[in-house]
Amino acid sequence: MIIAIDGPAGTGKSTIASLVAKKLNITNLNSGSFYRALTMAILDNNIDYKDQALAADFAKKQKLEYVNSRLILNGVDVNDHLHDDRISANASAVSSNVEIRHYVNDVMREITKSLSIVCEGRDMTTVVFPNAEYKFYLDASLDVQAQRRFDQGVSNLSLEEIKESIRQRDEMDKNKAEGSLKIAPDATYIDTSNLTIEQVCEIIIKQIS
Repeated sequence: MIIAIDGPAGTGKSTIASLVAKKLNITNLNSGSFYRALTMAILDNNIDYKDQALAADFAKKQKLEYVNSRLILNGVDVNDHLHDDRISANASAVSSNVEIRHYVNDVMREITKSLSIVCEGRDMTTVVFPNAEYKFYLDASLDVQAQRRFDQGVSNLSLEEIKESIRQRDEMDKNKAEGSLKIAPDATYIDTSNLTIEQVCEIIIKQIS
């Protein structure tokens, strides 16, 4: 069984996917972790990600593993550093590389062949798992998105800087040549702006049960 969740940043995707997975006792797969890990590798090795071919060739040589819902890059658990500001500032640009998207999608599909999963990201329901049994699109107002990300305490940016960063990132994600952020026709739309995490989880689990 595949439960796919799409939506922009700050809509609660990661937290909700994790809770739903725990409640259903299945694996939680965070697609953004894969792109963020590759962004980290690219930045650490001073690879010019604007050179699409160079960046893709480098990315395909990196070993990505997913163990206990944590991202392992070349044998190292990097999960706790995937939301560092430098990675957040560049992850969307890296993930817009079509060849890198193909590579990550292949890795994720291989991981999910023998697992029931809750997966979340920006194109889970439309590109990566278009045949998922259950699809949800989470949304929220820009102000709520920014406040949630600010409250996470993982960024050194001000609330207004985070808000502008999310606005720019969402705009970029909606206009990607491939894997753009959009609502699948058969996905259930949920505005999480005025809902608690538990309320959203309840909506999702009721639809699955």
